[in-house]
Formats: sequence, C-alpha cells, structure tokens
Amino acid sequence: MFKETEKNDGIETIIGPSVRVEGDFSANGNVVVEGIVAGTIKTEKNLRIGPEAKIFASVSAANAQIAGEIQGNVRINEKLELKETAKIFGDIKTSVLIVSPGASIDGKCHCGDDKKSRLEKPEPVKKEPAADFMKAKGIKV
Repeated sequence: MFKETEKNDGIETIIGPSVRVEGDFSANGNVVVEGIVAGTIKTEKNLRIGPEAKIFASVSAANAQIAGEIQGNVRINEKLELKETAKIFGDIKTSVLIVSPGASIDGKCHCGDDKKSRLEKPEPVKKEPAADFMKAKGIKV
C-alpha cells in the first residue's frame, strides 16, 4: 500500500484540495483525494484520503488509507487503515482493519473473511430447579 516516504510514483489520479467532484468516480490505478467528492469512488488499486478531504460517497478499493471524513459505506478488499483524524459515517467491510487512536467509526464494521465458523454450537446447560439445588447443597428450604 502507500508508504509514508512515497512520492507521486504510481499515483494515477490526484483530486486536489481545491477540487470538488460530483458524480461517480472510477479508476484502475492509485487515487489520492485531498478535496471533496460527492457520488461514488471506486478504484481497483489503492486509495488515500487526505486529512482535509470530505467524501459524501460510497468508497471501494483494493487498499485504503483514510485520514479525512467519509459519509458513506466503505468496502476495501484487502487492508483499510484509519489514521487518527479519520471519521467514517457508514458501514465498513474489509479483510484487515488498522485503527489509530482518535479515529472514529459510526456504523457497522465487518473484518476478516466471509467464512462461517467451524465451531459447533454447544449443547444448552441443564438448569436445576432452585429447590433441588438448595437440597443438594444441604440448605433448608
């Protein structure tokens, strides 16, 4: 995913801080958003949302690093990293979630694979009536 020291190598699209995009936004490469997007954002590669960015859209990417605000559902195939300034108002679905202290999520969150548990449901515990329990313990009823 994005590295802290990475420059603009490999980034195909940058939505700058003074840019407002309305409508559906789709890309095949890495995307950086520093401005405002209203609609949907979808990329097959990496997505980075800057700390001043405001997204009013559903978001979909392979990997994402979020430092700004998203009002919409977030679906990341692999790794989602929420920085300390991140605010998500919507549901999250990802394989791996990293949350820095200070980040906030207001919605449902599903992490990991979709496979069902292999554990079997335990048998219910048999309950003794209180009187039988007390007699067994030698307590007068």
